[in-house]
Amino acid sequence: MTMPKEDTDMMRALQGMEGNSSVRLQAVLAIGTTPDPRFVDKLIERSAIEPDFYVRDMLTWALTRHPASITVPKLIDELRSERAQARSQALHTLSKIGDQQAWPAITRALLTDADDEVARSAWRAAVVLVPEGEDPELAEVLATQLGRGERETQLSLSRALIALGEASMPTLRAAMTDRDPRVRQHAIATERLLRNPDAGFEFAIEEAKRIVVLGTNSQEG
Repeated sequence: MTMPKEDTDMMRALQGMEGNSSVRLQAVLAIGTTPDPRFVDKLIERSAIEPDFYVRDMLTWALTRHPASITVPKLIDELRSERAQARSQALHTLSKIGDQQAWPAITRALLTDADDEVARSAWRAAVVLVPEGEDPELAEVLATQLGRGERETQLSLSRALIALGEASMPTLRAAMTDRDPRVRQHAIATERLLRNPDAGFEFAIEEAKRIVVLGTNSQEG
């Protein structure tokens, strides 16, 4: 008995997702070009383990091509995964889909996740999905992460706070007097960037360092 062409194509695409990175990329591209709800579980499953950045990006694109009513609930389920990449990719994809039904799933635990990639993905998703009026509360949670990690992580957090605009200002001003110099430095740099987006993160950080040092010296003097 001959297998229908649709099923043959599906089998070929699924097999392709197990090949080398180039083959995987082409397979996911094909799936995204002709969306089929039967692929959604496999796309999400692959997102959790895919090592290649470009393939992961294509997986996200392919998922956005499917109905949000199908993908969003399954992606929300992934947020409870023990695998950090599964949580991170699910958050990234939810941010690209932009369906606010996912907002309640962006918990404080995710926004403060111990894994930097998960936390960064959560920050990006949160500023996209936050409902009107809840920006200040989100800014307060994000501000608890000021001073965290290396430059890349700090830049991601600054961008998230800047995306919230004026809603971030009260928490940033409070953090600018924090006992921890790293928190003060990061808050000052973010506030500078919020007021002057063209300054650049490196310049803002260096300026913030000088302000923190001078502030400490003046207090000591």
